[in-house]
Amino acid sequence: MARDGDINEPTREFPGYPTADTLPARSDDPTPPPTGGRGSAGGPVKGLLWVLGAAALAVVVLLGAQTTGIFPDFRNPFAKEQTDRSQPPLLKSIQDLSRYVAAEGNFQVVVDLQNDRNNVPEWLLNQRTLFVGAGSVEAYVDFSTIAEGAVVESADGKSVEIKLPAPQLGKTNLDLEKSYVFAEERGLLNRVGDLVKGDPNRQQQVYRLAEERITTAARDSGLQQRAEENTRKMLEGLLRSLGYEKVTITYTTP
Repeated sequence: MARDGDINEPTREFPGYPTADTLPARSDDPTPPPTGGRGSAGGPVKGLLWVLGAAALAVVVLLGAQTTGIFPDFRNPFAKEQTDRSQPPLLKSIQDLSRYVAAEGNFQVVVDLQNDRNNVPEWLLNQRTLFVGAGSVEAYVDFSTIAEGAVVESADGKSVEIKLPAPQLGKTNLDLEKSYVFAEERGLLNRVGDLVKGDPNRQQQVYRLAEERITTAARDSGLQQRAEENTRKMLEGLLRSLGYEKVTITYTTP
């Protein structure tokens, strides 16, 4: 129990509160309040905002100067560059053509070519290419091979008979822009061989096979018969405009 003399004294756990006599003395104390707490974080935050604002302003100024042309364009130092070191074309020959192209066929073929070895697993040694080839073939009549006496005119000048060589098929023209490798499978040893010694002509085999398939398809497509009909219609229209009433076109077998 507390003693009577200690009733008006503050305990050790709770300090005494300021009284009216002590307040004026504390208000006159020139010592500034200590800095810290939440108010102290305002300085670094404001500094960071100033830095960000200055950086944004610098970017805007640089972009504006670049737009006006004051400064040169800023380029990516790691931008992709392409250098063309090709040699100028060399003219090897000129050939005069007397061909009338009467028809053209456009073809597409899918080549599935696989090269492997017997008794060797495909994952080790295998090469399979799925190639989609697109090409065209022309059917033409070669007027330069017309023999003497191939054009026979009647005595009255009202009819004419012309003998022409049979239409021929031109060389298959493989369109590389429309042709592409759809899928390719290669064994482990094939991939290692490409790393050691690559073959730039590796796809030539599928190209040749695609051309052969298109040529065969053109022969079976009736393209030459279409060329005969178109050539006949062209000459009949031309000769009738010259006054001939009857025009006969025949083809000779080479």
